[in-house]
Amino acid sequence: MPKIKVRFFANFREFTKTNELEIEGNTIRDILEIICNKFQGIGKILFKDGNLQPYVNIFLNGENIFEFDGLDKTLKTGDEIAIFPPVSGG
Repeated sequence: MPKIKVRFFANFREFTKTNELEIEGNTIRDILEIICNKFQGIGKILFKDGNLQPYVNIFLNGENIFEFDGLDKTLKTGDEIAIFPPVSGG
């Protein structure tokens, strides 16, 4: 399985108490499941009824995952996933 760098931002960083992890997984979905198992409660922030919450932004190598295969995108060693909460300003 490929090793993937996962970077957390804003409240996801606060929740996990880290800004970066290396996780082995074949797809983005695999990586998110591992994160949900490792950090109890984060699943409720990321998912609702098995679907990614619409306000969660996930990027693979700088591109929004929904520009291609979404959660089922196959990963390779060296890929980097970034997980962002909603961004608002004012």
